[in-house]
Amino acid sequence: MWTIVVGLAVLAGLVAATIGALSLTDALIATGLPNPGPVTSYGLPFVRAAAEIAAVVAVGAFLVAAFFVPPQTSGVLDVDGYRSLRIGTAASVALAVLSAAMVPLSISDVAGQPVSDFGPGELWTLTGQIETVNAWRWMAFIAAGVAIVSRVVLRWSWTPLLVLGSVATLMPLALVGHSATGGAHDLGTNSLIIHLVSAALWAGGLVALLIHALRGGGYLNVAARRFSMLALWCYVAIGLSGIINALIRVQLSDLITTRYGWLLVGKATALLLLGVLGYLQRRTAITALNKDPQNRRPLIRLAGVEAVIFAVTFGIAVGLGRTPPPPPVNLNPSPVEVAIGYNLDGPPTPQRLMFDWRFDLIFGTAAIVFAVAYLVGVRRLRKRGDEWPVGRTIAWLSGCAFLLIATSSGVGRYMPAMFSMHMAAHMMLSMLIPVLLVLGGPITLLLRVLPAAGKGDPPGLREWVQIALHSKFSRFLTHPLVATSLFIGGFYGLYLSGLYDASVDVHAAHLAMNLHFLLSGYLFYWVVIGIDPSPRRLPPVAKLGIVLVSLPLHAFFGVILMGTKSILGEKFYSNLALPWRIDLAADQHMGGAITWATGELPLLVVMIALVVQWSRSDERLARRQDRAADRDDDADLAAYNAMLSKMAQQDEKTRG
Repeated sequence: MWTIVVGLAVLAGLVAATIGALSLTDALIATGLPNPGPVTSYGLPFVRAAAEIAAVVAVGAFLVAAFFVPPQTSGVLDVDGYRSLRIGTAASVALAVLSAAMVPLSISDVAGQPVSDFGPGELWTLTGQIETVNAWRWMAFIAAGVAIVSRVVLRWSWTPLLVLGSVATLMPLALVGHSATGGAHDLGTNSLIIHLVSAALWAGGLVALLIHALRGGGYLNVAARRFSMLALWCYVAIGLSGIINALIRVQLSDLITTRYGWLLVGKATALLLLGVLGYLQRRTAITALNKDPQNRRPLIRLAGVEAVIFAVTFGIAVGLGRTPPPPPVNLNPSPVEVAIGYNLDGPPTPQRLMFDWRFDLIFGTAAIVFAVAYLVGVRRLRKRGDEWPVGRTIAWLSGCAFLLIATSSGVGRYMPAMFSMHMAAHMMLSMLIPVLLVLGGPITLLLRVLPAAGKGDPPGLREWVQIALHSKFSRFLTHPLVATSLFIGGFYGLYLSGLYDASVDVHAAHLAMNLHFLLSGYLFYWVVIGIDPSPRRLPPVAKLGIVLVSLPLHAFFGVILMGTKSILGEKFYSNLALPWRIDLAADQHMGGAITWATGELPLLVVMIALVVQWSRSDERLARRQDRAADRDDDADLAAYNAMLSKMAQQDEKTRG
């Protein structure tokens, strides 16, 4: 089976090296650098394409082990899962080696000198100074870590984490290159993240499914159905993100007048062809497997063709990265546009905060997808005659709306450029939005909507959610001390440790901050007021105690910010040279005031929710006691009255 993987890597590498050779002259003219020699000129695109094939194979192999084949009843991986796991391990090792090889090749390419001109010490020194080279070094470290962990894994519960780890190896690639520079680089980077993750899940899952079919693995019909649904969503995400990324870099006329545009058209053509083959897979191969699970030939035939097209597409994508893009329309961007990707027209007036929107491709898309998915789930419940509280739907949709506002409205637009807007957005992400999302009860809805896996079939999404919900990891995260530490400690650790100053100018750091505050807030409020099932059940009085202890710490953090003399991110904010005058100290004081003040509204909502839950808990207890009394003719009350009567008789005898 390794012949297939190596063959795909070689094919992708040859396509990339060929395109790189054709674009070499233009690239040297654009950079003004001398030719680094044939080893770098041809070897770099070949090795990069092979590394990307190894990365997606690792993602796909871990994906199959985690979700497409069942573990044993003990939780230990079965034969099919173990085989896929070992493929993922080997692919991760290959990725680590190839990424390490990209370090000297990239240094040679940037310097315009042959690889042989650099010694080991000089290579190590230059690695930390060149962004692209540093990205490959991080890829090597992450891939090696995933390989080491996966080598000792035997239980299914670890495989979803390996999927996440293998996807994380792709992130350094999303943060360098054409999309991470120039105007609109915020949209470019976000769209590339979506593009790479979707491509890895689709292409990697396809190759892993093909290998699984060739090996005669079990439950192929179930695996093919699940992969088909995943591939459909990935196809949509790749298409939309690719269009957005292309429109940022080129104009429509460039598609037919430049080599860069021709390659984009080639990628788009390959994507359309893959879409047609995917449709045929659903119509023929999956239908054949549903009729006869042993009829693997249609799937193998179509998947093999798709895998070859994927390899060619990956080669084109690498060649595209080696081809100079057309010159940007704006040749003299402002410092603000260079730093955050776009210009700001003026100070953040109420009108601009409300109407000056810039859609966030990551969190804005998530807000819309979450809202639509929730409504689809509620609709399915009602179609089968089940009720779902309207209040929960309102809470969830409100949380999604505020997530969209916090990241895509004028607040989100000004967030990277002003500390006060940064804190306003983060308070919404950590204090308001999680409360509303938790009150929506999404896990309960998910468990009620998702069908149970068929008898004898591999566990489905519903079963995986239940396993994750009751895992030791979930129990650890939902411990009150852990949840509170992540929620409150994130503020102190980020802003008072110097970490914010070091990362304020990095787009990926802002994405990580937003994600941390959203997830840590959701975890905290899930523990405190969550209506979903939880690994830990706390009494209402304990929940109230957690709130009363933690929220003052949050308010105290705001007071510290208001009194801090040093300016957080001072160098970055000063270099923005905003077209209107801004007092950085006053703006930071405003950010601290926002932090201090925003704890009141969530506190009120939490208090109301806890009182309602407490009241309902007492009502449920009273109803249980009434039902128990009805069943045994109020035996407890009769026994109690008998005891009182007996005591009264004893008192009479004593007095007599």
